[in-house]
Amino acid sequence: QVHIMESGGGLVQPGGSLRLSCAAPESIFAMYTLSWYRQAPGKQRELIAFVTRLDKKHYKESVKGRFTISKNNAENTVHLQMNNLKVEDTAVYYCNARDESNDYWGQGTQVTVSS
Repeated sequence: QVHIMESGGGLVQPGGSLRLSCAAPESIFAMYTLSWYRQAPGKQRELIAFVTRLDKKHYKESVKGRFTISKNNAENTVHLQMNNLKVEDTAVYYCNARDESNDYWGQGTQVTVSS
């Protein structure tokens, strides 16, 4: 059983920042594409950012310039730094690790942006 664990969600005002973290086993962290998804109430889960094992990064257009995905190789952790948060960023955020054969999900962490 592969355990992926997110942390760092919470309540923040519009314009504020949060940093999400996702810890994965070393074998997963080194070889898989690591992604952050989110799912807002009544909406489909959407991909917002990913980083490949070769450190290539991709962002959903609506978060470019505000969100940054990064890997901490020493701690086998992938982070999502979220700045200038907007009400529409409110969602459950999920970490995902995927390769050609396997697909693992964390349990999700709630991010609420509200004044």
